[in-house]
Amino acid sequence: MKQPITKAHKERFAAIARNGCIISSCGRPCEIHHLRKGVGMGKRGIAERTIGLCEIHHRTGGYGVAIHAGKKAFEEKFGTEDDLLCLQNKILEL
Repeated sequence: MKQPITKAHKERFAAIARNGCIISSCGRPCEIHHLRKGVGMGKRGIAERTIGLCEIHHRTGGYGVAIHAGKKAFEEKFGTEDDLLCLQNKILEL
């Protein structure tokens, strides 16, 4: 069952977008990355488990730079998704 997007989720996404990429301060628009740990294949993770990544760190940066180009190499370089989620949540609390 697909999770409905609530007002709180929209506010989270907007705050993430305002803060920019969790990895760099490159000034590029931020995309929402859904962490999929514990979620079935082809399904989007829940809205509370999201981080902000620029398109380079999210999709287009290539192996070791973009999470979707090689998660293991990405995590070795920048930290695990769970570590980045903790950092994202701390930033949003400020």
